[in-house]
Amino acid sequence: MTDQALWAPWRLDYVKTTNQDDGCFLCQYRDADPACDSDHLVIQRGQHTISLLNRFPYNNGHLLIAPRDHAADLDEMSGEALAECVEELQAWTRRLKETISPDGFNIGLNLGRAAGAGLPGHLHWHIVPRWNGDTNFMPVLGNANLIPQSLESLYELLVHDSPAG
Repeated sequence: MTDQALWAPWRLDYVKTTNQDDGCFLCQYRDADPACDSDHLVIQRGQHTISLLNRFPYNNGHLLIAPRDHAADLDEMSGEALAECVEELQAWTRRLKETISPDGFNIGLNLGRAAGAGLPGHLHWHIVPRWNGDTNFMPVLGNANLIPQSLESLYELLVHDSPAG
């Protein structure tokens, strides 16, 4: 195999943000004016939750569901917040099925930096839509992902367009 670089300049924003101590972006978005939700890719504000598009997705339709309260561990969450997170996971999985028709999902929560949490102080669930055959050589060999839809287009589809049928 020859040494070739696969350029992904959009990842520089992620690298820069992970090395800064600007506080918790989930809390910043939670506290921001709801009129700015499209700028922050916030798709839902619940009583106990906030749901948003992942700005650095693993796959098209990658969403984050988080409690509004800054909690690093499940034991720090109220029963109401935990229940609403699960309800949001259910609702957004359904909405993704209606709008982008994935064949399956990876849904997970990373607790702590050792488990892969990029934001270990504020837990959040990932919903990652998957399609049959979407695993190819790019993620395996190049540590790169091919995302076929812009975040803005997906935001409009999930928030403003009515579901099919």
